[in-house]
Amino acid sequence: MKSTVVGSFPVEVSKPSSAKDKLLSALGAHDPFKDAIKSCVTAQLDAGVDIISDGQVRGDMVSIFTKYISGMVIEDGNTFITSKILRPTQEISVKDLKYAKDVMKDYYGGKIPEGKGVKGIITGPNTIVHSSRIQSFYKNKEDAIIDLAHSLKYEVDAIAKKVEPVYIQIDEPFLSTGMVEMKTAREAIDILHDGLEVPLAMHVCGILKDAFKDIAKFNVDILDFEFAGNNVNLGVLEENASLLSGKKVGFGCVDSSVNEVDDINDIENLVTKAIDIVGKDNLLLDPDCGLRRAPKDVAFKKLQLMNQIKDKYN
Repeated sequence: MKSTVVGSFPVEVSKPSSAKDKLLSALGAHDPFKDAIKSCVTAQLDAGVDIISDGQVRGDMVSIFTKYISGMVIEDGNTFITSKILRPTQEISVKDLKYAKDVMKDYYGGKIPEGKGVKGIITGPNTIVHSSRIQSFYKNKEDAIIDLAHSLKYEVDAIAKKVEPVYIQIDEPFLSTGMVEMKTAREAIDILHDGLEVPLAMHVCGILKDAFKDIAKFNVDILDFEFAGNNVNLGVLEENASLLSGKKVGFGCVDSSVNEVDDINDIENLVTKAIDIVGKDNLLLDPDCGLRRAPKDVAFKKLQLMNQIKDKYN
């Protein structure tokens, strides 16, 4: 049983302090987020997380991608689709993930232990399009979703090739809302998975009762859901576990919706039930969702308690 994070972590963006950084800042070349990535990675590792993220420090889960995708523009914090969606203008998260991996390597004295590593995280095409407003070109969301999947495929392949992650996670919270056409959604994920040589995960938060059977059919290796802040999903998992044959389960066992430290007994009770349902070897423990909104000390303690339970069962 391994542990991971869904993605985001509390961000602390520091001002340049050294003479070199101040000079770089004056020249417009200072990266204010680099220290934030290092801080996020170090906190995850100190808490005992096996498969880390880069902390997703550069913005919200939609605009962090759409600002680099041709055919999409951001105005007043909202994304608009203004023309045909084409490939990204640059690699979006590769640089940050490579840096996060270097921080992790240094943390372990030069070599990342087997079974640990970095994962790439991409907001899925269904969620991005449903979070955006179509202004022109597309008559329906489904065509935009497929074009965006082809666009994001460039990023998926770049991460797989240049970062060599443990796996790549696609965030698709909209799949539990009933707003998404599931046939199109599956086709979009198939595009992202095509030819991929590392495992593909899909994170879906929200109540799964009406969507689980459809989601279980998606061509992914890991399905990640929330259970700590949701009193329905565990029963859904238990009733439908047979549908997940061959898939691992990302098991949200700490509540990311509250900025308080979870009760360790609550975490353990959930994990014990999950082991009974799908087996220890099929579990990846993580929070329900990202932890960006929590105070850093609370986020750290949540991860620490989660990993204490992981270590107990390992």
